[in-house]
Amino acid sequence: MGVALRDILADFKETVTWQDLPGIAAVDAHNAIYQFLSIIRQPDGTPLMDQRGRVTSHLSGILFRSANLMEKGIRTVWIFDGTPPPFKQDTIEERRTAREQAGEKWKEALSRGDTAEAYKQARSSSRIDQDIIATSRELLTLLGLPWIQAPSEGEAQAAFMVRKGDARYVVSQDYDTLLFGAPVLVRNLTVSGKRKVRGRTMTVLPEKIQLAKILGGLSITREDLIRVALLVGTDFNPGIRGVGAKTALRIVQAGDFEKVMAEKQPGAEWETVFDFFLDPPVTGQYPLQWRPPDREGIIRMLCDGFDFSLERVESALGEVKAVSGQKTLDSWF
Repeated sequence: MGVALRDILADFKETVTWQDLPGIAAVDAHNAIYQFLSIIRQPDGTPLMDQRGRVTSHLSGILFRSANLMEKGIRTVWIFDGTPPPFKQDTIEERRTAREQAGEKWKEALSRGDTAEAYKQARSSSRIDQDIIATSRELLTLLGLPWIQAPSEGEAQAAFMVRKGDARYVVSQDYDTLLFGAPVLVRNLTVSGKRKVRGRTMTVLPEKIQLAKILGGLSITREDLIRVALLVGTDFNPGIRGVGAKTALRIVQAGDFEKVMAEKQPGAEWETVFDFFLDPPVTGQYPLQWRPPDREGIIRMLCDGFDFSLERVESALGEVKAVSGQKTLDSWF
């Protein structure tokens, strides 16, 4: 998912503490929910499910992570993807095929008792359907957290809100957010903490990336960064085979972008994708209102509806109630 710019962005990542992050955070909802679905699983890759076989990993992630973020003074607004541009269709189909293949490999690994491989393939088979979106929105509403339906890409809408000053930073794992002009991107916020990676337990910390520092450090413009991404490949175009981020940066810095595109991908309509990153569909009409959580509604939804443990849900709600040492949530919201 996203664009592979890591090799040229490594020097601009800042590990930050929770004390650096209070304020309004615009969350790329699909990205965060996908992370919950991928990570919150049994050792053999089976997702959390209720007695009816409905996946609940995303609900668990939203509840406990939201409680944790509220406790740290972070107010989230969740941005859901709208209609994708037509030139994203190839990527959508490729991802669907990859998920189906991973699902088959998961079953094969389970049948031969290879738990490690099963977990790996299960994560890659994660998918977000309309039920997952609907239940995510329902829980967010009960938690008193605002959510927004973007006209198109959620990352673009989130970036717009930060530029407008309605949020402090965008929360996403994907670097595409920077191409849409997000001044500040915070990664790992929804997956921070102790995690098992390749069989080892490691601590994942939030990291902040500032667009202005990238552009200044690399002596390029935002338009140039988009050109680098187009050479590497994005969700909207295939890129040039064999060209990584460092090579793409050298091409752009030398002023050879258009020449290389004409030679390697004659007839490619890269201008359409370029313009989409610069001026994507967004809306300036959205509510930003935080309310106290509906405790009874949350328990009814999660415990009565999805078989969550009442003790664990009440524990999470207790953390929210203790925000900043306040006796009530009113002053926080």
